[in-house]
Amino acid sequence: MEMRIRIRGPAGQSSVTLDEAATIDDLRRQITDRTGLESYDVKYGYPDIKPMLLDGLPLGQKIADLGITLHGEQLIVTQRENSTQAPTRVSDEPPAAKQPLNLPVSDKIPNKGSPDDPPEVPSLEHSGTFVLRIMPDDNSCLFRAVSSATMGGVDVMTELRSVIAQTIQANPDLYSEAVLEKKPDEYCRWIQNEDSWGGGIELSILSKHFDIEICSIDVQTLRIDRFNEGAPLRCIVVYSGIHYDTIALSPSSPPFTHADVPPEFDTKVFDAADPLVLEKSLELCQILQSRHYYTDTAGFRLRCNICGGTFIGEKGATQHAEQSGHVDFGEAS
Repeated sequence: MEMRIRIRGPAGQSSVTLDEAATIDDLRRQITDRTGLESYDVKYGYPDIKPMLLDGLPLGQKIADLGITLHGEQLIVTQRENSTQAPTRVSDEPPAAKQPLNLPVSDKIPNKGSPDDPPEVPSLEHSGTFVLRIMPDDNSCLFRAVSSATMGGVDVMTELRSVIAQTIQANPDLYSEAVLEKKPDEYCRWIQNEDSWGGGIELSILSKHFDIEICSIDVQTLRIDRFNEGAPLRCIVVYSGIHYDTIALSPSSPPFTHADVPPEFDTKVFDAADPLVLEKSLELCQILQSRHYYTDTAGFRLRCNICGGTFIGEKGATQHAEQSGHVDFGEAS
């Protein structure tokens, strides 16, 4: 029986097919060919991500003898720490196909304020410091923010998008065209595009998927939107109007005013019964608000950098993008 495996590397993902007699050497060659990496770590088994320790295995050993079912599995390949090799770009698609025709404008809108100096709020009660952990400025920031809290930052953007699509398909009465503002099948195709951003629907689905309360704090209004309220655990994401980040508690030394240890030691999932966590998070967001770390997407004047047209708010820019295919926007003077 053939094994069809997806290999997801730093520069993209591709699919490979191996026969039942394939060896560890065959798998390693495929990983290097597809990712361009010579020194790498491999993980598998979403949602229970586990390391796959290939280094110590005989090259001639059959994959079938590992006791692992790899057919249909995705291997997450990352460059090994301290390795300076630059990965080669790989993809199943030609470069032109990577140019999205309906790229969401959300992350193309310039954000006010600077995340270079994220605010920190001391918490004597928690013997630590609440800090904003900045997510990469791409169209997967919501998925990154949630996975950073619930899965320690493992790169499972594709899998989380699939969770959204599968949940929508399994609940047609709940996720109707009226709710999605698109036909369900169309929405499912759209959300699985790496250039599509998420919002309230995605937060609601992911909160139930991980059985956690997700509190989303809007920086502009300081409104808190709660998803899966009543769950015993909670995580907190921060919404700037166009971008999502995560709030973390970092262990620190008295007087707890500065997070002085690496993010690996963060706590991002909290007891929902602890009211101080939300209070400290709001305090942090008030600092962000004072720095204008948000974008008023409803009243923001945007200029299309391709045709020069001017539009009001995200809605106007999105309409223009859908009609013209133009996706490069900047702030109008």
